[in-house]
Amino acid sequence: MKKLIFTLLTALFFLALTACSSTDSKEKQITIGATAGPYSDMVNKAIKPLLEKKGYKVKVVEFSDYIQPNLALSKGDLDANLFQHKVYMENFAKEKNLKLSEVIIVPTAPMGLYSDKFKSLDDIKEGSTLAIPNDPVNLARTLIMLQDAGLITIKDNVNQLTASEKDVKENPKKLNFKPLEAAQLPRAVQSADIAAVPGNFALAAKMDLLDAIQLEKMPDLYRNRVVVNTKDVKSQFAKDLKEVVESKAFEEEIDKDFKGFGKPEWMKK
Repeated sequence: MKKLIFTLLTALFFLALTACSSTDSKEKQITIGATAGPYSDMVNKAIKPLLEKKGYKVKVVEFSDYIQPNLALSKGDLDANLFQHKVYMENFAKEKNLKLSEVIIVPTAPMGLYSDKFKSLDDIKEGSTLAIPNDPVNLARTLIMLQDAGLITIKDNVNQLTASEKDVKENPKKLNFKPLEAAQLPRAVQSADIAAVPGNFALAAKMDLLDAIQLEKMPDLYRNRVVVNTKDVKSQFAKDLKEVVESKAFEEEIDKDFKGFGKPEWMKK
């Protein structure tokens, strides 16, 4: 009987060890989704290597649209994603009844004014054609950027979800606005006098952010962030993700390979 009890206890002990080992192994695996281009590059170059130093096995999944990364996250196919700003995250979560939370804001490619015809803001002539995004969120950013550049003035409290050309209060240079889908704006640099191009689309088109005659003074509201399901926001992997992004090694990689990306306020302190 004693031998039988000893055998059973030994078996239970090894089963417990195996279970703990399996749990630890699972906890050290993380899948991060990002849109193809600069943000999947950021995960691969600046985040993944630092997580691997912490003992994680990291899988990176690339997406070609802005819908699937959040749906995959909500289904548990991803542990985190990197591609969206606060306005988009909150609006998408509300529409799809998801619970999403940000972990930390990351450096983000700013929108810029690009032109093959003008070298500076002062060169812009009256009546010039300006290609702008036709979606409200990017348009709201464009209007703020144009106001910061001194080209227009806009109404107070422009709504990021409903912004339109009607929010322009004064247009002293009588700029002709040409609304286009954001993905078409890089090509519009050649056809229009000026084009307001979101940073991710500029980079996808192999444009140099530093060639812009004006870059957006981007508020953190529009910077991309690492996002997780709200239930995981206090998890160990979320804490480790935040620690990695806050590290000196992460910022050094940004300075090296992501020139022109605007840093969030927390990195400037």
